[in-house]
Amino acid sequence: MARAATNRRKLAVTLIAWTIGIVIFFPILWTALTSFKTEAEAVATPPTFLAFHWTLENYSEVQQRSDYFLHFWNSIVISVGSTLLGLLVAVPAAWSMAFVPGKRTRDVLMWMLSTKMLPPVGVLIPIYLLFRDFGLLDSRVGLVIVLTLINLPIIVWMLFTYFREIPGEILEAARMDGAGLKEEILFVLLPMAVPGIASTLLLNVILAWNEAFWTLNLSASQSAPLTAFIASYSSPEGLFYAKLSAASTMAVAPILVLGWFSQKQLVRGLTFGAVK
Repeated sequence: MARAATNRRKLAVTLIAWTIGIVIFFPILWTALTSFKTEAEAVATPPTFLAFHWTLENYSEVQQRSDYFLHFWNSIVISVGSTLLGLLVAVPAAWSMAFVPGKRTRDVLMWMLSTKMLPPVGVLIPIYLLFRDFGLLDSRVGLVIVLTLINLPIIVWMLFTYFREIPGEILEAARMDGAGLKEEILFVLLPMAVPGIASTLLLNVILAWNEAFWTLNLSASQSAPLTAFIASYSSPEGLFYAKLSAASTMAVAPILVLGWFSQKQLVRGLTFGAVK
């Protein structure tokens, strides 16, 4: 009897979870379906779900109008580059805060996290002028730098949380065996923190991939990633929903596939390592 009640509870929880998941995923599904419609069917009332004339014309026009693969390559370079540069800076910082904490370590961590609450538009003009004077406007290097700085607090916080889970006695044993700071970090700490580093890397790649504010304001034709590619389909003549949906589907598809295959690591990353 108790087992039957438990099974019913599990079934109810599963149904609720699937229902919530479908509701959350529905806008993406609708966008993908709209990308296969004509412009007239995309704005038809009442809307059609599956019973419409399926066409690949929108994808063909999007590719002819814009160089999708250039924007795709820019997104890869900017998101992966900013994440790797962020890890290079964040690993020593998180190590020092986790294993050699000072009186103000917690305050510094909270201050770093609070910078994520700063409205980006508040620092747009000084950063834009700096980029203009240093020749970084519309360059992948400039976007890598600015996205590294934006996501650095998240990277440091995540690595700090993972490093805190590693027993300090292991590092002390490595020191007694003659390991210096470099060997301690490279050959002891990092191999033990591979799952946490992988979660950090995946989450920050997604954050950088989806970043739109800075990419729209600091890039033009040469370094524009897929977020700018989508925005280019909003014109003074109006919105072309079918073509915009095709461009959006082509932009989010790579990151959706990445997220699907790495969902366990992402969940752990999103909880800052709280769930083991």
